[in-house]
Amino acid sequence: MTTRLIKLKEVLTITGLSRSHTYALAQRGEFPRPVKLTERSSAWVQAEVLNWIDSRIAQRDQEAA
Repeated sequence: MTTRLIKLKEVLTITGLSRSHTYALAQRGEFPRPVKLTERSSAWVQAEVLNWIDSRIAQRDQEAA
């Protein structure tokens, strides 16, 4: 399996989060941190973002039980 990096636009699309909230969560350690690609470019590891989504779903299901 290859590691896929995704840009902010895709992160926002699949999570439904805003740009500022995404960065705020990452800064607090509550969301995967981006990988710096160049001085002006960052991306996220797709698997980490998908795992974060899965953990939010699991948390929701745990609270409902």
